[in-house]
Amino acid sequence: MHAARGVLTARGGMTSHAAVVARGMGRPCVAGASDLRVDARVGTMQVNGRSLPGGTWITIDGSTGEVFEGKVATIGSELSGDFATLLGWADEARRLGVRANAETPKDCEIARQFGADGIGLCRTEHMFFAPERIGLVRRMILADNDAARQRALDGLLPFQRADFVALFRIMALRPVTIRLLDPPLHEFLPHGDAELESVAHTLGASLEAVQARCAALAEANPMLGHRGCRLAISFPAIYAMQVRAIVEAAVEVAVESGMPVVPEIMIPLVAAASELQLLRADVERVAGEVLAKAGQPMTVFIGTMIELPRAALTADQIAEHADFFSFGTNDLTQTTFGLSRDDAGSFLPNYVSRGLLPKDPFVSLDQDGVGALVEIAIAKGRSRSPGLKLGICGEHGGDPATISYCEELELDYVSCSPYRVPIARLAAAQASIKKAALKAE
Repeated sequence: MHAARGVLTARGGMTSHAAVVARGMGRPCVAGASDLRVDARVGTMQVNGRSLPGGTWITIDGSTGEVFEGKVATIGSELSGDFATLLGWADEARRLGVRANAETPKDCEIARQFGADGIGLCRTEHMFFAPERIGLVRRMILADNDAARQRALDGLLPFQRADFVALFRIMALRPVTIRLLDPPLHEFLPHGDAELESVAHTLGASLEAVQARCAALAEANPMLGHRGCRLAISFPAIYAMQVRAIVEAAVEVAVESGMPVVPEIMIPLVAAASELQLLRADVERVAGEVLAKAGQPMTVFIGTMIELPRAALTADQIAEHADFFSFGTNDLTQTTFGLSRDDAGSFLPNYVSRGLLPKDPFVSLDQDGVGALVEIAIAKGRSRSPGLKLGICGEHGGDPATISYCEELELDYVSCSPYRVPIARLAAAQASIKKAALKAE
């Protein structure tokens, strides 16, 4: 996807993971064009009775879902002139903060150019796939003892530290919320015999041993499996490496700039307060070691992502161990509806067209169900911790209707893809003005 100029798929839908990631990268994406027939073996695509061979130019409109044969001229977007003036007025009127979901220096620069107030979600797993890193990640996963796993993590530490140094420099004085590793480990493993053989050779292991380890890590339903904070409970060294990299980077940038750095460490997929209590202690221990060695005072905020119904329903207990909540509304919608956003694109449009649902719940937040859980979590969280910072970081953060709802709930910020920041700023201002007008009536 990094190499592609655009993405067109026959499977999935506009809220599938591919579409969400593409949006965050600024790539036009049309996912779930079911009329397409792609033959990967021979490299052709058939549609409307035409067969297009590999190498044929097409043009993708990610906003409308249209796909054109041939090369259509395009122009880049700019925040200037009257548009910049309008957004300046919006910033004066809005109460809600608007952050961006970003983890690469390029995306962070774009977020700043588009007026983001900080980073609301840095997905660290996206940093692990670079060619010079994926080998170390696989060594870490396939290690059969703690010492071998730690050696691989020690090799990853400088890469992670450099990542976070770049983010803190770009977002100077702005908060940066960094989510620790979230996906299940099998997502980083090789596929196909050739890749497996290469990894086995690099590790000095047999192909059979690597195949057995991959089979052991495979899960029937990985979204609800061994991921998020559950990984850290099984393998605490993974989060320890990431926390060390974050705090060392924050110290480095604070010393070189002479300005405060605001790191916010987010622990994902918490379902019970006991998980966060345990992992918060681990984060504080590692952060304390780094700060003591550097002799640099710094506040490190530690919070969690509320993305499971149980977390929302027990938010008062979880709030005792959290400095902030960030609502991961993508997964909270999945776990509340019992839907997979990667698969529901084939039938959800029927629900909307037949009036069974007013909107696709992955596009605009379902206020009756998912929203009810968010409201419970807000009330319970603030009852135990009145100063608890609250935001959302799912893709709903760029949807104007959802932003208006977040203003009603008095959240502190929304976070969305960098390219959606301008519309989020405008929608936040409109929501604030609307709320004030209703109060005045």
